[in-house]
Amino acid sequence: MTSYQNIFVPPWMVSGKDPTKAESASASLLEPEAHEVHHDERKLYLESALLETLIIPLFENVNEICCTVSEFCTSSSCPDMNGPGMRLHPWYHEKGKKAKVSAPQYIDYVMTFIQNTIHDETMFPTKAANLFPSSFTIIVKKICELLFHVIAHLYENHFKEIVLLSLHAHLNCVFAHFVIFNENFQLVKKHETEILQDLAVAIKQNVSPQ
Repeated sequence: MTSYQNIFVPPWMVSGKDPTKAESASASLLEPEAHEVHHDERKLYLESALLETLIIPLFENVNEICCTVSEFCTSSSCPDMNGPGMRLHPWYHEKGKKAKVSAPQYIDYVMTFIQNTIHDETMFPTKAANLFPSSFTIIVKKICELLFHVIAHLYENHFKEIVLLSLHAHLNCVFAHFVIFNENFQLVKKHETEILQDLAVAIKQNVSPQ
């Protein structure tokens, strides 16, 4: 049975109360001119740290499901990386070259890229002395977009196997994490996520504040 313990959706994400605003309120009591720059840097750091905290377990859980159903996702059964509505996703190499690849190859590229990224101290710092790069939000947006492509492929092509493996509740929980995360931080464009919009609405109705 797959563990759900790594799936974390903070209550404030459901309630809509952003903890960084509490930081803003307390900082406003200080002298504005003396602390404006420090406050902006502090707020940016907190937002980046929060993104880091939430994106890593999302990746780990999507990767776990993909590993479980990998025997059903082959170059023969899934020659294209597609989602609902025949949405196709080519892979873009480092220099922007577009390539048509099978779903398992695309997913392998995604997981390798994310794994390398989150273990790169210059991009995902874990030491207090290291700062988040100025491009950190862009990096997280790219990771979320790629993970969404994988989630959409799982729903479109492997949901039957996922149900047979009793993993459908886990997948729905992971998608709920993505939906609430994305709504709070606007990471993936609507034209990308619209293919699973009906499912997102249904899942949100079952998510209530803690």
